[in-house]
Amino acid sequence: MIIATTPKGERRRQALVAAAADLLLEGGFEAVRHRSVATRADLPLASTTYYFESLEDLIARAVEFAGNAEVDGMRRRVGEVSHRRRGAEATVDLVLDLLIGPEGTDDGARGRLIARYERSVASARHPELRGVQLRLRQQLDELLADVLRRSDRVVRQEQLRRLVAVVDGAVVAALGEMNPEPRRAARGALLEVIDIVAPPTSQQPDRPRSLD
Repeated sequence: MIIATTPKGERRRQALVAAAADLLLEGGFEAVRHRSVATRADLPLASTTYYFESLEDLIARAVEFAGNAEVDGMRRRVGEVSHRRRGAEATVDLVLDLLIGPEGTDDGARGRLIARYERSVASARHPELRGVQLRLRQQLDELLADVLRRSDRVVRQEQLRRLVAVVDGAVVAALGEMNPEPRRAARGALLEVIDIVAPPTSQQPDRPRSLD
């Protein structure tokens, strides 16, 4: 790949990545083509092959761009969470705010949710996306663990993936329904297991409570 070594070149490269990320959100992977990306970025068609080795390389950068934007938004939300003991319902609502978005979010939020799961599934077929998805998953796990600790919950690394899997399964199933309510479906499923996968610290008498 020819690396953008000038400020102008870097701006063009970032504009192409942002354009591809927008197209991913709006129409999925099929919407990302050299011509559509160049048109969206208002740049010459040749720029997509000048700054990127291939369409797959451009898509991988767009996935990373979109994923990082989501993680940054999650990190801001976590930073606003106070550290106090929470019951099952309050804890579940915080987790869902992080993984799905606040209750009553608009169609744009639903589109971002669909795009996130599309990226996850696509990484199984496209090796160039796996590294990106693994890095994003690690950051998500860290933020999720932080939310649980701020709710005075025990964090066990082996249980974080179980928690996420419960939410993912409920959301994917709900998105395929005629009137999808992914948050409602995930909330019901997570309430059944939250005290098992992330019990209150008071249930761990031999483990000292964190003072932070």
